[in-house]
Amino acid sequence: MEHYDVIVLGLGSMGGAAANTLAERGAKVLGLETFAPGHDQGAAHGGTRIIRQSYFESPEYVPLLQRAYEGWRKLEAESGRDIMELCGGIYIGDPDDITFRGSKEASELHNLPHEILDADEIRRRFPTMNPADDAVAVYEANAGYVRPEETTIANAQVAAKKGATLRFHEPVTHWQATPNGGVEVVTTQGTYGADRLVITPGPWAPQVLPELNLPLSIDRMIFYWFSPEYSDAVPYERYSDKQHPVYIEETHGNQQIYGFPMTDGPAGGLKLGFFRKGSPTTANTIDRNVYDHEIAEMRERALQLFPYLTGPVVQAKTCLYSVTPDEHFVIGAHPLHEQIQIACGFSGHGFKFVPVVGEILADLALDGRSAMLPPTLFDPKRAVLRGA
Repeated sequence: MEHYDVIVLGLGSMGGAAANTLAERGAKVLGLETFAPGHDQGAAHGGTRIIRQSYFESPEYVPLLQRAYEGWRKLEAESGRDIMELCGGIYIGDPDDITFRGSKEASELHNLPHEILDADEIRRRFPTMNPADDAVAVYEANAGYVRPEETTIANAQVAAKKGATLRFHEPVTHWQATPNGGVEVVTTQGTYGADRLVITPGPWAPQVLPELNLPLSIDRMIFYWFSPEYSDAVPYERYSDKQHPVYIEETHGNQQIYGFPMTDGPAGGLKLGFFRKGSPTTANTIDRNVYDHEIAEMRERALQLFPYLTGPVVQAKTCLYSVTPDEHFVIGAHPLHEQIQIACGFSGHGFKFVPVVGEILADLALDGRSAMLPPTLFDPKRAVLRGA
C-alpha cells in the first residue's frame, strides 16, 4: 500500500486549492476525485462567481478575503489562465437591510474604498437598473467575479506541476482512521495510506461524513441567463463587464437576488439568481431540469431591478448549496480524529475564499493550526452544529 503525507478527498474548489498548497510546501500529496476536473455535478460551475470584500455576511470574513485576492492573482500567474476580473460590485437595498447595511459596516470597519449611491445615482451610472426610489447602495470598485471551472482546472494543473499525484474518476468507497494515528482510504481502484487526511466533500458531506450528523441543508439552486432588449439608450456595452458591475439587491423584502455582467458577448445573456430560494435535495438525487414556472418566477423578480430584461431565456442550470444553520463554513479538525481536517458547508458564499481555504487546510494538515482561521466562526464543534 502506497503511503503519502496527506491525502485530499475531493478535488473540487477547496480540495484542489488544498492539494496545490500542500504540494507547494513539499508534502507528498495524493488527491482523489470522483469526476473530471471542472465538472458540473457539485457547486463549482456556471461560468462565474462573485468576489467582493464589502462583506455583509460578517466583517470577520474581510481579512480572509483580502488574503484570498492575493491567492487569486497567484493562481492566475502560476496557471496562465484568466480567472479573476474586477468589474466593480453594487449592493442595493433598504437603508436598514443587511445587503446595504452589512456591506457599509464591513467597508467602514476595514477601511475599504467604497461609495454610497442613492437611487438616482444608481440609474445614472448603471442605466440597465431601475431600483426603488428609496433604495441605496454600496458601490465597491474592488469587486467582480472569478471563473469556477477555470479555477478548479488551474489548481489541479498547478498542483500536479508541483508534484501532487491526482487521480480523477476514482471514487472513494471508504476511509478510516488507523490505530497508529494515520488514515487509510479505499477507492474503486486501490487502497492508500497517509499520515493526514483532508476531506472536502462539497454537497456529498452527509454521505462522506455521516458520523458527524452535521445539520447541513443540501439545496437545489438555479441560475439563469436572460437576454435584454437593447436600445440606443441602453446598448449591449452597458451590460458588459467593461461597464456593468456584479450586483446583489433586496428592497422592501422582495427576496435577495445576485448576478453578473454579460461576460460572453451579446448572445450570452445576463446571469442572475435568487440567493436563498432553494429546495432540499441530495447530491445524488438532484433534479437537473429547470421548469417554466421557475423561469417565470425569476423573470418577474428580475424585472423589478432590470426593466429591459424582457428577451428570451438563454439557458438555466442547477447548482448545489450546502447550507449550515448559521450560514457560516465548517473548517477544522474532525471532532473524532485530529489527523483529519474537514471543510464543507460553504452555504452558497464560499467560492470567493478558495485560495485562502486551501492555505488554511494546508496549515491544519501540516501544523495542526492556522493563524488565518477565525477562532470560533467555522468550528466544526460549535453549538449550532451540535443542535445546542
